[in-house]
Amino acid sequence: MPLLDVRNLSCSYGRDQVLKDVSLSADRGEVIGLVGPSGSGKSTFLRALIGLTRPDGGAVTVDGDSVDYGSRKSLRELRSRLAIVFQQYNLFQNMTVLGNVTVAPIKIQKRPRKEVEALASDLLTRVGMEEKLNAYPEDLSGGQQQRVAIARALALEPEILLLDEVTSALDPERVGEVLDTIRRLTGEGITMLLVSHEMAFVREVATRVVMMDGGYVVESGPPTQVFDAPQEQRTRDFMSKIIKH
Repeated sequence: MPLLDVRNLSCSYGRDQVLKDVSLSADRGEVIGLVGPSGSGKSTFLRALIGLTRPDGGAVTVDGDSVDYGSRKSLRELRSRLAIVFQQYNLFQNMTVLGNVTVAPIKIQKRPRKEVEALASDLLTRVGMEEKLNAYPEDLSGGQQQRVAIARALALEPEILLLDEVTSALDPERVGEVLDTIRRLTGEGITMLLVSHEMAFVREVATRVVMMDGGYVVESGPPTQVFDAPQEQRTRDFMSKIIKH
């Protein structure tokens, strides 16, 4: 049984259908790279999965448990199992790095402060931010803030981590430090769905690549297939442009 199983997920903004019967599964420990042109539905798919954008149809199960997106209780349970990191870090400016990482586990999950702070310290070490424990966001670079945002998501101890273009808002010189952080996490067996335009990075870390376009899944397979020998013409067209540029 896959950890995540998505069947025929659909989602609309008004009359504009942005996800069209998307089906995808992820086994525990898989890293799935979602690629495709801008506007293809990749980010909407992640938002729909975690319930920030309500799906119109389809079915989602996490480790066999069905998700009811119309139920607050089901959404709370879902968000204890999935965590998302966005393009913008959205840290609380009036809290230290430690406060940002610990606030949700303490306030929302009601976990003991000492336990959470110990976990947060370990996570910040893992993302290379242990020396900034008591710093405030205004004292950090964009790359440092994004690494704190990743630690904040991991502090919720999710079963699945969703990463939505986490380097797109960074200066080019800061991209590498965030990618290095994600690279280390992929070696720890964390299940991830990764939306990114960093194609070389997706090729390196993903166990499977899903090509999306127009709200559909066009193709899915190992990185060597999707990048080097795509089966679908739309994927071939997309990859040829990526390679040329």
